[in-house]
Amino acid sequence: MMLTLSLLLNIAVLIPVCIGIMTKAAWANSAYGPDSPARGILLSIYMAITLISALLLLFGTPLLAAPLLLVQIAYKVTTPFTVRTVRNPVVVSNLAIAAFHGLTLWTIRPVFFA
Repeated sequence: MMLTLSLLLNIAVLIPVCIGIMTKAAWANSAYGPDSPARGILLSIYMAITLISALLLLFGTPLLAAPLLLVQIAYKVTTPFTVRTVRNPVVVSNLAIAAFHGLTLWTIRPVFFA
């Protein structure tokens, strides 16, 4: 159940974020900065996470989803250090999502140690 919720959370958050970045929405410019190659790379990463999350919902197992969630936790937890603030809304949402994904990994851990 938690694994499904984590993957749905990825999709629910990232679809509007990707659309905002692609359309250069004012809120996306405020949160992610002006259009740049770095922002394009971030969009690519977000689209990949969205696609992989959708595929894992359809065909995945916890063993396949765990690496995606682990990578997300790692980059989301490091964002306060790379952005140098916890006041940015992206940093705040990253930390909340990392906590949720961490709880998901905790709940599926018996799959790895069975």
